[in-house]
Amino acid sequence: MNPASTTPALSVRNAQKRFGAIHALKNVSFDAYAGEVTALLGDNGAGKSTLVKCISGLHSLDEGEILVDGAPVSLHSTAAARRAGIETVYQDLALFDNLTPVQNFYCGREISFPSWLPRPLRFLNTGLMKREAASVIDRLKVKLPRFDAPVALMSGGQRQAIAVARAIVFARKLVVLDEPTAALGLRESRQVLDLINQLKADGNAVIIITHNMEHVVEIADRAVVLRQGRKVGELKPTEANKQDLVAMIVGAEA
Repeated sequence: MNPASTTPALSVRNAQKRFGAIHALKNVSFDAYAGEVTALLGDNGAGKSTLVKCISGLHSLDEGEILVDGAPVSLHSTAAARRAGIETVYQDLALFDNLTPVQNFYCGREISFPSWLPRPLRFLNTGLMKREAASVIDRLKVKLPRFDAPVALMSGGQRQAIAVARAIVFARKLVVLDEPTAALGLRESRQVLDLINQLKADGNAVIIITHNMEHVVEIADRAVVLRQGRKVGELKPTEANKQDLVAMIVGAEA
């Protein structure tokens, strides 16, 4: 745990979620701290995606609660999760290929003026949006071929970096990353891992879903393992206990 922060940035307590006869989450509890990376591990169907969707406001818990900085929050929508300071980067990135990085950053959340006018009548503050987006891209040490080019012309790693940077612009508590290195090559995966380490260094709480155990050992401060909707273990991942984590994931004896 980060010694400077005894209160978790995010806590899930006794989470229950059902979809008809399917009991997707069964009394799951865990914490995520500022300045730490928490890995959610488990096979397909373990409940990882359902849990992340509850944290992100796509689903509501049937029972249990979610707390941000120790205070209960109602995450009944993605907008509510964003208001609570939670941003999520899904595996498909949800970027608009025909838009530039800046346009992708602020799509649906444009900065406009004057504030006393109704939003449809305001002018877009394109200069401020460009400066803020460029500042985040520069701080994260992301190299883009052109800042005004559509993202369709960029590599998978650059697109992933743009999606993560967009989350950082708005996240105040937590960034959730769903399989951020899936379908990326070694060099681009390295760029994304460096980006996650930068998020951590900047004091963000980070939750990552990944099947890559080497990445878990490298960047995660704690690993929470789910199996068949239940939390079955939590460890600080190391090379020495990597096989223990795998055993928990598959349900084998360590």
